[in-house]
Amino acid sequence: MSAYYPQSKVEIQGFVARHYDALLDLVSFGRYSSFIKKSIAAMQIKPEDKILDLGAGSGRNACFIIEYLSERGELVGIDISQEMISHFRKKCTNHPNAKIVEARIDQPLPLKKKFDKVFISFVLHGFPQEIRKVIVKNAFELLRNNGNFFILDYNECVYAQASFYFKLPFKLVECPYAFDFIRRDWKQILAGYNFGEFKEYCFFKNYIRLLKAKKLS
Repeated sequence: MSAYYPQSKVEIQGFVARHYDALLDLVSFGRYSSFIKKSIAAMQIKPEDKILDLGAGSGRNACFIIEYLSERGELVGIDISQEMISHFRKKCTNHPNAKIVEARIDQPLPLKKKFDKVFISFVLHGFPQEIRKVIVKNAFELLRNNGNFFILDYNECVYAQASFYFKLPFKLVECPYAFDFIRRDWKQILAGYNFGEFKEYCFFKNYIRLLKAKKLS
């Protein structure tokens, strides 16, 4: 979506899109897959769950999620990048209960069904705050009552007090919106949309967090 948000890096294109998974493995020193698997395991997915993946990307996360689903379960990915959608379809070709929809997650989504879980991984930080609120609202509206919203992203922190090994790569690779993201109290923000019963799982010295928020009825 860089055409809409020039300072953002959430729309993946060109070289990065073609080699996206390999680049993630490189910058995470080969730890990305194991870290994502731990995060997805913490979601306590049920075999019959209906799951929405916002900004689904290459489909690698989707493949890990589908391992927990039976034929009664379903995963729907949303992405705007044609290259990432192509990767998703190739990776999930043997999973008939996984599909991807081309759409902008910062606009009302063309979905009528409700989901048990909504998952968004390292996407929310790449938007201006007013647009993040739209995405949160979309998640809320598409969840069943008592369904869970999972945000896997940077944890809240004071950048100036962060360790050097976090500050340097963060400054080099992240967009300006990310610096705003880590300063905000996301539990308080989500509570304003009638989410509650928060639970968090932290990784990489607490700089990364999976935040679970339940849609309250």
